[in-house]
Amino acid sequence: MLYILYQEDGPDSARIRAATKDAHFAYLERYQDVLVLGGALLADDGTTRVGSVLILNVPNRAAAEAFSTDEPFRKAGLFKSVKITRMRRGQWNPAAAPKTPEGN
Repeated sequence: MLYILYQEDGPDSARIRAATKDAHFAYLERYQDVLVLGGALLADDGTTRVGSVLILNVPNRAAAEAFSTDEPFRKAGLFKSVKITRMRRGQWNPAAAPKTPEGN
């Protein structure tokens, strides 16, 4: 089942992110078998981070919540809000995705 984790940054997010970035990426690497897509939410200026989104393929809501609860950014208090919602895959067109992480 697919779940989307929509996470909005809280105060002091730049400091928390810098301090836990390595642990965050190691966590995502460890769970690459369930991580469908992940990335930063950006302000319209294209550089200011305002949160992140992760899409997971896990067996149930409990697994999605456990993943989120143990994720280093969340454990460090980076997010002011986390919303976990089940979704279904609709259209799927990876060829339409941007060629770079920046969206170009």
